[in-house]
Amino acid sequence: LLVGAPWWMVAGAFALIALRVSGVRLAIGLFVCVTAIGLLGTWDFAMGTLSQVLVAVVITVAVAIPLGILAAQSDTFERVSRPVLDAMQTMPAFVYLVPVLFLVEPGRVPAIIASFVYALPVGIRLTNLGIRQVPKEIVEAGRAFGSTSWQLLRKVQLPLARPSILLGVNQTIMMVLSVVIIAGLIGAAGLGQEVVFALGKQQIGRGVVAGISILLLAVVLDRMTQAMGAASRSMRGPVGSGLGWW
Repeated sequence: LLVGAPWWMVAGAFALIALRVSGVRLAIGLFVCVTAIGLLGTWDFAMGTLSQVLVAVVITVAVAIPLGILAAQSDTFERVSRPVLDAMQTMPAFVYLVPVLFLVEPGRVPAIIASFVYALPVGIRLTNLGIRQVPKEIVEAGRAFGSTSWQLLRKVQLPLARPSILLGVNQTIMMVLSVVIIAGLIGAAGLGQEVVFALGKQQIGRGVVAGISILLLAVVLDRMTQAMGAASRSMRGPVGSGLGWW
């Protein structure tokens, strides 16, 4: 989808989202960054990397947030999961690629699996931290007004923990991107593979161009997710409604 779509459509989609969540300045900046990736001649590689990042982030967030909520609600689960998350977070990212290669053939799939394992702890921990930092007085007030546990979580704790949860999403994206780039060593298509090829052929210019493209893609993803975290919840329109949760 990303490779087949016209460049201006992909760049315009990023700019439109940035326009709704932040303003004209960020929209122009993201449009310029995405366009620059195309002008550098690395569009297909960048879209391959972006597709892997999006898939890995969706899977990671879908698992991390529920587990983070469970850790915030259960001290026992939090104590049991803490050493596991410590081990997952302190292990070098490249190490995760080795056992995955014994399960699946080299390519995009091991990159996504390794990215999921590497980025999962930060999502769980920041979700857990955000919910636990909700003032107890507000939680007790919710209970006093007859809120059920689900209502308390959905209408009190999650909205107040939103900045911490969105910080976790932002950091998840950055960590997934770093592993996807490293996964170029095992044949994962994208900018990482382009860097590995350039190093193997000693084509310094080609490697620099791929590195700049990685930087531009990281800036786009980081600035857009940060803006989503700070966006007003009263946005209107099709894009604003779609991003209402942010």
